[in-house]
Amino acid sequence: MPFTSLVARLPFPSAAVQRAVGIAAVLAQALIGVTGSIVRVTGSGLGCPTWPQCVAGSLVPVNHPGIHALNQWIEFGNRMLTGVVIAVAAVAVITAWRVQIDHPSRTRLVKLAWTMPGGVVLQAVVGGMTVLAKLEWWTVAIHFLATTPLVWLAVLLLRAFREGDEPGRSLVPAAGRGILVALAVVMWLVLAAGTTVTGAGPHSGDINTHRLAVSVETLAQVHGGLLVLYMLLLAVFGLQLLRVGAPKGLWQRYTCVWVVALAQGGLGSLQYALGVPEAMVSFHVLGAMAVIIATATLWTGSRDRGPAVSLKAAPRELTAA
Repeated sequence: MPFTSLVARLPFPSAAVQRAVGIAAVLAQALIGVTGSIVRVTGSGLGCPTWPQCVAGSLVPVNHPGIHALNQWIEFGNRMLTGVVIAVAAVAVITAWRVQIDHPSRTRLVKLAWTMPGGVVLQAVVGGMTVLAKLEWWTVAIHFLATTPLVWLAVLLLRAFREGDEPGRSLVPAAGRGILVALAVVMWLVLAAGTTVTGAGPHSGDINTHRLAVSVETLAQVHGGLLVLYMLLLAVFGLQLLRVGAPKGLWQRYTCVWVVALAQGGLGSLQYALGVPEAMVSFHVLGAMAVIIATATLWTGSRDRGPAVSLKAAPRELTAA
């Protein structure tokens, strides 16, 4: 294939480059969600009221009656950041592809890399639907929630660069693996409940957007209750780690999840007590991304796929064959 021959001419990515690309993918997917929250709390969600154009007849912000220039540029800037995410996703695919040329068995790595640009395309479509729906709260919720599996997959990609492709050998008993699955499910329920709190709250992205007609207090209690359930499952999972004498690396990941989850819970409580100030909303979204990353890191650290086989280029005679 022509593209394969072009990629094959690139230098083989070192272990440091592979790690940097994986980290960049995680950061790019997480930060686009945070900047989206900035758009919402500044009331800039319809700063660019059309899509893919900013305003009718122009791809970039122009003077438009009833729309402040700052709101236009905040929304437009968030759209342009998507270009950075696309670039990072493209680099991830090329890096994984170059690795596979020297190590043909690394098909899983390439598949994970392709989820990055695929996810960006999906997000662009969902984002366009959100704008065209005038930021209805449920479309904003879908737009945010569509980001969360991409952050998770980016963590898996980062891990895949640094591990082998052997069948996963669980480092915890079957019951512990089941608890970990439940932990991941409850994590997404916590995130989904958080979007309903936002949907009923004061930060709609635009003054004319419909809000979810449910008490914020009730939704916040559901959101907080699910977080408590998440922490209970996390505590039970810790007992499973004690049972099997888990390795130090897994304990470190487990501790990190506790630190991030407790910080996020404290931040959410403070945010609610202060009346949901704008800046704290974005910090809370940042915390949500940290919870996803930490939980995904615990997930990947709970099984062993063997040593990494593609941190160095294959011998020349093997690649020639």
